[in-house]
Amino acid sequence: MNKENITDFSKLLATFPCFPTVLVTCDENIITLALIHIFSFNPPLIGIGIAPKRYSYGLINKKKEFVVNMPTKNLLSQTNLCGTKSGRDTDKFKETGLTKETSKIVKSVAIKECPVNLECKVVKEIETGDHTWFIGEVVNGKIADDFKLEDTVLYWKGLYRSPGDVIKQR
Repeated sequence: MNKENITDFSKLLATFPCFPTVLVTCDENIITLALIHIFSFNPPLIGIGIAPKRYSYGLINKKKEFVVNMPTKNLLSQTNLCGTKSGRDTDKFKETGLTKETSKIVKSVAIKECPVNLECKVVKEIETGDHTWFIGEVVNGKIADDFKLEDTVLYWKGLYRSPGDVIKQR
């Protein structure tokens, strides 16, 4: 196997196979993100990466909370709209027809149509180049009884995808 030395690091980073796609709410705004990761299982910590120029960055930085809402394939047009329009100019709930749902602990709303909602309180912020990671402790969560992992959405190289085939059990 021959390997070429690459100096275009964006090309190297594009080799990462997939990222989960989520709709993050803060206050009553929605942002589509694929820069999300579990940072700890105990305590349960989820990190989301947002560029400081984004409207949602300012909201989360001020409110110190957010809700991770996991969309399914049937919400793809709404997911895409929330990733292409700014909450500065657009009421994304009104534009998409998504329904606000009161959260149990945080003040930010959840999205009723999403089968998974994770309420998070920011416990740490980490500036990392062009994004800031907001690390949130999950303080409450809901999962629909008909939730199917295979209905979730992944994002890779500008394309939305579905989780693939199982190739081996651990």
